[in-house]
Amino acid sequence: MATEETLPGLRGLAKLADLRPIIAIDTREQAPLKFTRLQAVERALFTGDYSIKGLEDQFAVERKSIDDLVNCCLSSNRDRFEHELHRLRGYRFKRLLVVGSREDIAAGHYHSRIAAKSVLATLSAFEVRYDLPVVFAATPQEAAMMVERWVFWFSREVVENANNLLRGCDAEAVSG
Repeated sequence: MATEETLPGLRGLAKLADLRPIIAIDTREQAPLKFTRLQAVERALFTGDYSIKGLEDQFAVERKSIDDLVNCCLSSNRDRFEHELHRLRGYRFKRLLVVGSREDIAAGHYHSRIAAKSVLATLSAFEVRYDLPVVFAATPQEAAMMVERWVFWFSREVVENANNLLRGCDAEAVSG
């Protein structure tokens, strides 16, 4: 006769309330954003340039400068970049963060002969094909603030969901 193994109980999450999430920066990121409000560490990420330590499989931000983005639209680099974007599809939170503006692209302020209309159309196709919001930040400082905000609020949501689960488990124990 097999004995049923008991599972350990869940522990309280109150300690999480005072902790701050840590930004994970991909080790391949050549010129990482500088964060001022949250701690950051380098780690090898499966996809994206920025994530949250401990939530690397749920949160990813792919950052591109306009020149990098335009380069990714060229046929020689597009397949590789689309493969990266495809890997983001299963993430709960994902963004393509472009440092620059849509107007910079429209005005052709980049080092390539590719037409601005082609770059903008490609961005629109990526948004639809990969369910990937494209967000523009005027400066690297603004981009860093956006990443910090997203990391904080996503982490807060995860903690709230875990607390709800814990409360649900407690409610079942009391009523059962």
